[in-house]
Amino acid sequence: LLTTEELGKIVKNERKAMALTQAELALTSGTGMRFISDLENGKPTCQIGKTLTVLRTLGLRLTLSSPHSPKGG
Repeated sequence: LLTTEELGKIVKNERKAMALTQAELALTSGTGMRFISDLENGKPTCQIGKTLTVLRTLGLRLTLSSPHSPKGG
């Protein structure tokens, strides 16, 4: 199970790997620097829509699975 802290670390690591500052990521994702900081610090109340936008901006994909879905599709 992914925690907000783990997601934040992934976002921060990917941002740094792309040599982006928080300000640059905020600008390119259409969010604010405060949001990027909160997300990277694992704030559990970050908006899901903005979070998904940041993930897309970084080229990250979020995959979900359900115990009720048949395996493989």
